[in-house]
Amino acid sequence: MTTTVTTTTTTTGAATTTGAATTTDIRLVVLDMAGTTVADGGLVERAFDAAARELGVEPGTPDHTEKLDYVRATMGESKISVFRHLFGDEDRAQHANAAFEKAYGELVDGGLIAPVPGAREAVEELTADGRTVVLTTGFARVTQDAILGALGWRDLVPLTLCPADAGGRGRPYPDMVLAAFLRTGAADAVRQVAVVGDTSYDVISGVRAGAGLVAGVRTGAHGDDAFREAGASHVLDSVADLPALLRGAG
Repeated sequence: MTTTVTTTTTTTGAATTTGAATTTDIRLVVLDMAGTTVADGGLVERAFDAAARELGVEPGTPDHTEKLDYVRATMGESKISVFRHLFGDEDRAQHANAAFEKAYGELVDGGLIAPVPGAREAVEELTADGRTVVLTTGFARVTQDAILGALGWRDLVPLTLCPADAGGRGRPYPDMVLAAFLRTGAADAVRQVAVVGDTSYDVISGVRAGAGLVAGVRTGAHGDDAFREAGASHVLDSVADLPALLRGAG
């Protein structure tokens, strides 16, 4: 397979990221899970169907189609934030979120997820190179733990984070990236942090955190144009390409 690494220089709002040649200085790597290190085969949409039914939104209706389009567009965002937007009042949003997490967890327990090819090996290479790796998600802790357990990844990294671990705000806010920076103490400055994900929300969170390298990967929800618009400094075919990039080979 031919590996493609795209380096860009982009500006988003007041924050600027560049494809600077300081990749070897990265000490902390913050990786998204679903779509980046974990292949879930569209389980988000299946779990959304279950949650929508709980709220009386039937598949095949215009309302369902509109809401599903929004779910697809906001892949990477905290799921409770998505449901707050879709259902308005807090009780309905919490009901939908609970139904979603339950359905997703059952699908995970059914063996319907797998690592993105080369993802575990990439994490192990990054660790062997002396970098600290943190896994993050927009799911609730119970779902994140189910994924980690199903993949045998509970001891793969020293820290995993969900929005609740960072004060409740998920992507596109920078909170989980900054929580990883503060809680690991692995980097001396945010420019020594790399953030990698498959959605524009991952990229925006990294840019807002001031990360020195922010990369989109082509294994999930969004593509090159969305990554560049959000401010990505790099676009990779897969997270498997990250170790070489950080060694200065990209």
